[in-house]
Amino acid sequence: MNQPDTILDMGRISKAYAGVPALREVSFSCERGKVHALVGENGAGKSTLIKILGGAVQADSGEIRFKGRLFTHLTPRLSLDMGISIIYQELALNPYLTVAENIFLGREPNRAGVIQTRHLRQQAAELLGKLHVQIDPDAPVSELTVAKQQMVEIAKALSRNADLIVMDEPSAILVGEELEQLFKTIQSLVAHGVTIVYISHRLDEVFQIADTITVLKDGAVVGSRPREGLSHRELVQMMVGRSLEEVYPAPIGQRGEPVLVVDKISNARLKNISFTLHAGETLGIAGMVGSGRTELARAIFGADPISSGTITIKGRLVNHASPAHAIRNGMALVPEDRKAQGLFTALPIRQNITLPILNRLTRNGVLQSKRETQVVEDARHKLSISMANADQEAQFLSGGNQQKVVLAKWLETRPSVILMDEPTRGIDIGAKFEIYQLMRHLNEQGVAILMISSELPEVLGMSDRILVMRDGQLVGELPRETATEQAIIERATSGVEVS
Repeated sequence: MNQPDTILDMGRISKAYAGVPALREVSFSCERGKVHALVGENGAGKSTLIKILGGAVQADSGEIRFKGRLFTHLTPRLSLDMGISIIYQELALNPYLTVAENIFLGREPNRAGVIQTRHLRQQAAELLGKLHVQIDPDAPVSELTVAKQQMVEIAKALSRNADLIVMDEPSAILVGEELEQLFKTIQSLVAHGVTIVYISHRLDEVFQIADTITVLKDGAVVGSRPREGLSHRELVQMMVGRSLEEVYPAPIGQRGEPVLVVDKISNARLKNISFTLHAGETLGIAGMVGSGRTELARAIFGADPISSGTITIKGRLVNHASPAHAIRNGMALVPEDRKAQGLFTALPIRQNITLPILNRLTRNGVLQSKRETQVVEDARHKLSISMANADQEAQFLSGGNQQKVVLAKWLETRPSVILMDEPTRGIDIGAKFEIYQLMRHLNEQGVAILMISSELPEVLGMSDRILVMRDGQLVGELPRETATEQAIIERATSGVEVS
């Protein structure tokens, strides 16, 4: 029964694609002025449900009641006009327009067809002021950080007088102060009666921000529970249908000889970085956005030049003038942006996996297709890659399966050192656990892993040791046994350089 404080009530929503159910009689409701988290593994049905709410997809059956009005379906225009705004993970902003122009695109204040530029800027400034963010309305969007672009999207939603805002993975690449600013903005919106539907794979955030949590699995609702009284373990079990022992597999507990020795390397962003990585070890790198973590991985891999210092692999001094040199020396890099830097998304899965080893699969310049197929099938089995077939384009895989393809590609090169930059960003808890298990298996085989992550629970759960960075420097080292989130944050923000 629809209650007076219920702003949204989606009842018995079903949707199938080519006869395959995506949603099965899903019922989902939200209270006015509350944060309602929607969680579930990739393929659980979250995106389909939200697209139906936004009018981009029509349900096969069911009904939607919003602000007391009953609909069998919505259109994108009707959804917006009713006060529903959806902020997708891929932000829908024009990089060549200003902040103000993006906020009011298509709805600019005008007189006799002439845009009132001063009024446009003033209205944009007022909206940004309500969000307590310092953004120049005249700044081109292309010059903003992703965090600020996200605030522009929220301002755009407010400009339409949205009563309900859906945020799809809003924190995927935020950390530290940027993440705190997002949470403050959400709290401010809620205080003004706006309802937030928050979709995220980061369960710690869900527990921090949500009032109610709904879990989808295989297109159906597993349950909807108040945040209070729900444990992390219970939520994980609801999502994956089985118990995950604290999510992170146990460490192997031993390490071998030094494999990678970095000695006082510097460049435009790095300052005298030194550390040693051992065989069978996972070494975590923590730090705030802009601390130089990604730049460190790129410098070691030869993607960025170093001005001084040395790199040694298995006792041999190397000079990685390019990634190709690093690969030949037994190194692999799983980049933070898999779509832009780790995959050829428009190419088939088979080509993405076998590109680095084409020399092993060709004879007299001719590709041995049977050998290629066997490599792909072996990778599919070992990494549990869910795909229609090997000729499916990588862009149509889920985030977790795309990451598995990136890993499969590098594992075929048989590396002794793997640099993993945000290895589980934007993927669900089940796929994360599979990648964590793979990392442990690689450690058992003696592979050394350097892992960069913005998720502190992941750093703490997977690392044998943790290095902390700030402003391009190492400012602390913590053993697994005594490391805490507080200790990492103190070092990442204090700037005390490690001795």
